[in-house]
Amino acid sequence: MESRLKVLGHPVHPMLVMFPVALLATAVLFDVVDTVGGPDFLGEVAYWNITVGLIGGLLAAAAGSFDLLAIPTGTRAKRVGLLHAGANVAVILLFAAVWAVRLNADSRAAGGSLVAIEVVALAILGISAWLGGELVDRLGVGVDPDAGLDAPSSLRPPTATQRIGEV
Repeated sequence: MESRLKVLGHPVHPMLVMFPVALLATAVLFDVVDTVGGPDFLGEVAYWNITVGLIGGLLAAAAGSFDLLAIPTGTRAKRVGLLHAGANVAVILLFAAVWAVRLNADSRAAGGSLVAIEVVALAILGISAWLGGELVDRLGVGVDPDAGLDAPSSLRPPTATQRIGEV
């Protein structure tokens, strides 16, 4: 199933997911190091990583929604896609809760219970990332139907045969 939202022939959702995943994972790492006695500035950096990670996560979710809505109902891909989306919503909500607690706090440091929530959210994110890989690599969601080892460039205009097949 070909992606519905593309830029220069490539699906947008996979381009966007790497940023929130990296930012949120790094935030957890910085908060853990800060909690066990690392430099004080790491709590502040982690807070801003979460801030930007949440924004990126919402953008990635919007792009992913286009592909999710296009998956036919009653398929394994739809079930996996819904589970993937639900897990990502849980991750966004957990990190948003951590962010909200830290927003007006005297210190941006997370501390024990907030770090525990972050670790749980990161574990869910890992599962969701695996589900996203399952969607693309195993089920072909977002992959061009003409993909292959010798496929032409995505910047080439479709042939007449390809245009007829889209109708």
